[in-house]
Amino acid sequence: MNRPHTFINVAMTADGKIDTFERKGSAISSKRDKDRVDELRSLSDAILVGGNTLRGENPKLVVKSEARRAERIQRGLNPNPIKVGIITIADIPLKGDFMEAGESRKVIFTTSRTSNQTIDALRSHDVQVFVHDLPRVDLPLAMQTLKKIGVDHLMVEGGATLNFELLRLGLVDEIMIYIAPMIFGGANAPTLADGLGLPREHALEMKLTDVEKWDNGGVLLKYMVGRN
Repeated sequence: MNRPHTFINVAMTADGKIDTFERKGSAISSKRDKDRVDELRSLSDAILVGGNTLRGENPKLVVKSEARRAERIQRGLNPNPIKVGIITIADIPLKGDFMEAGESRKVIFTTSRTSNQTIDALRSHDVQVFVHDLPRVDLPLAMQTLKKIGVDHLMVEGGATLNFELLRLGLVDEIMIYIAPMIFGGANAPTLADGLGLPREHALEMKLTDVEKWDNGGVLLKYMVGRN
């Protein structure tokens, strides 16, 4: 396979929302789920997020556990996975958590709609920038590039548009979903996969591989994609 093994991890409410209509990165995960996510990060080569997540949340994308960081170092790795952003116009802040939190490589995939000045600024801050001469980032090509730079196990942390496009293009192997016992509602609140959507005859099929019922009322679901 000329791309990484890729899984989407998401926390969502019982009504399928991954944030409120305010889109400010509302907390959904429980303490136990946050620890589970930290373990997943520690076992991944890279963590991928889309442009809306980069701009709206400026995520850290680091391993919080000191013991897990130490274990990665013992395996000859950086303490944190590679931070990867896919963004059409890479006007992201050069100060903030994505750029500065933790010790890790940073990779940005963007398009020629990003100014040369912005690209140069990112590179001057030790960001590896790949520019696609297209209106939007070529996701299959980006995944091939990640494989070439040593990413074998890729964790995707959203957002909803990126999730949908990766799924639509057949670039996802697994989905892990923590369902929290809460309701956000809101017709415009983001879900696991937004984007343009698919007609019923083209719906993506999944195979349920595991279910865990947690004491707090939450549920953890694990699916393989397209393997019924």
